[in-house]
This record gives sequence, C-alpha cells and structure tokens, in this order.
Amino acid sequence: MLNDAYPSRQDQQATITPRQDPVLYSEITENAPVTSELLEQFERQGYMLLPDLFSPNEVAAFLHAIKTLEQDEALLKTPQAVTEANSGALRSVFQIHENHSLFASVAKDARITDIARFILGGDVYIHQSRLNFKPGLKGKEFYWHSDFETWHVEDGMPHMRALSCSILLTDNNAKNGALMLMPGSHKEYLSCIGDTPKDNYLQSLKQQEFGIPDDASLNHLAQKYGIDCAEAKAGSVLFFDCNTLHGSNSNITPDPRSNLFFVFNHMNNKVTTPFCAQPPRPEFIATRNNIKAI
Repeated sequence: MLNDAYPSRQDQQATITPRQDPVLYSEITENAPVTSELLEQFERQGYMLLPDLFSPNEVAAFLHAIKTLEQDEALLKTPQAVTEANSGALRSVFQIHENHSLFASVAKDARITDIARFILGGDVYIHQSRLNFKPGLKGKEFYWHSDFETWHVEDGMPHMRALSCSILLTDNNAKNGALMLMPGSHKEYLSCIGDTPKDNYLQSLKQQEFGIPDDASLNHLAQKYGIDCAEAKAGSVLFFDCNTLHGSNSNITPDPRSNLFFVFNHMNNKVTTPFCAQPPRPEFIATRNNIKAI
C-alpha cells in the first residue's frame, strides 16, 4: 500500500489538516479552455459554474434518454440502479458512460473534457459516472461530504487530482435540492470518525452514514467558509474539486431535479489498494480495471 497522505476513519476524533496537493495543475494562459477569472475562482473556491454549456435540444435528448432508462426493468434490477431506502424511487444509475451510447458520447465531449484535462494537468479517465435523481416530492438528501475522502479510503485514490463535472438536466434551485458547496473548503482535509463497514457501499449509495463529517467540524467549516448554492438552468455545468465539501437537501417540491455526473481522474492518480481494511468497491462504482484515457 502507498503511504496514506490523507488518513481518515482511523481515530475517534476528527482532524482538519491542510491540503497537500495542488488544485489547478496547469498554468493559466490565454489558450485555456475557460476564462482566467473562472479558473481563478475554481482554484480559490473549489468550484465554478458554466451557464448554458449544453443547448435546450441537447438537454431534451438527455431527458428523453432518462425516461427510457427509468422504464428499463432489466436495468432497474441491476446493482447499477440505486433506489431510495424508503420510497423505492430511483436515486442513481451508475456507470452510465459504459452502458448508454448517448451518455458515452457526452463523457467525451470536448466542452467538458478539455476543462478537466486543463485543471488536472494532462490525460484523464472516468473514475465514476452516474445519473442522480431527486424526483419531485420523494427525492432525499445527499448529506455533507468530501468525495475525495470516500474515494481515498474506499477506492484507494492516492491524491487530490480529480474533479466532478455535473451537467444539469433540469433547472436546479434552492427549492428542489440544488447542490450546496462550502467555497474554499477544498483547501483543507477533514478526516471522518468510525471504521468502514464491510460492503459499506450497499448502504452508503442509498444514505451515507460513514465518511460523513462530524457536526463540530461542519459547524466550524461552515462558519469559516460559508455555503453557496449552485442554482442554474438546465444545460449548465458545475465543475467542483474532489475535496470540496458539498451536499443537497431533500426535494419536497413537485419539480424533479436530475443531474448527470462524470468524475474525471488524472491517469497518474489511478486507484490503488483502498486505504481501509476492506476490499475495493465494485467496478461500476469506481473504475479499477477498465481504465482508458479520454
């Protein structure tokens, strides 16, 4: 096992330590795929929002594809389809870039991959892809967490050289559960309390209970950094660093909230042995065997 640069779930008390890795791995030039202002915001705040990157016609095609997936009974019986713990409503569909031709093409779209390669400084692959649903009146929350903490501990991702790209498929607003982020929190690493249970993913994909920050640390970081809400129209794209603390509320409005996620990881940051005493999570959650540069 590699040296554990970011230990977590090993002590009975949480710790907050400085980030050891860069945020932006490329030098900002006039040839960058987005403006210097946006890249500087990403480095400073850990996220950036690009309005209207995909057209209404493209979004309509995505939504049509989603409706087909929701009616695919064979898919709904696979582990890739995750339902809400109580209502049984569809919560997520994983490995979407491998199992659907349209979303496979979106995963390679230069409008997002050029940005991912620039921020991460070279060739990237998809560590994880998924559709996240918050159906109207039934969509439950995604509690506060750092993705990297889970990817590091449970998947064996060595360093913070990954990011999430969230394509908004419906309008996202504070009422229907838009993503909330703590701007600047990516500069610090928050360890979590408690050992990782066996097959934790079976529960955590429905409702995460391990790898979530303690209340005292959340209060401290929220006071220090504040909370932003990524409200935007369908077709907009949110990029956020792997270590940015984020979460979202339940959706008790009639309006659904659906987003398409691609997690890009640098080719030099491939997952290794998990940094916990558990086997790796399945391939459909964390790419380990079928790694291909985009």
